[in-house]
Amino acid sequence: MRKIIDIDEQIIPKLKLLAAIEGSSVKKVMEDAISWYIEHKQKEQMNAMSLDQKEDLGLLLLMQQANAAVVVNEEELFKK
Repeated sequence: MRKIIDIDEQIIPKLKLLAAIEGSSVKKVMEDAISWYIEHKQKEQMNAMSLDQKEDLGLLLLMQQANAAVVVNEEELFKK
């Protein structure tokens, strides 16, 4: 996906320098920086969550992985 964004004129030479040092493109350096930032923010949010919130999130993720097409009858569900 292509998006046009405005970048501060002072940052462009720094991006070009980083890209040259890494033997990469400016686009790749920007993509890597954005990916790192997103991962960093996700970790910050996880660390700020309470134990109950983490458990709720884990349950939500498990529920999203569940196959909704499979039906379990009541007898099988409550069988011990």
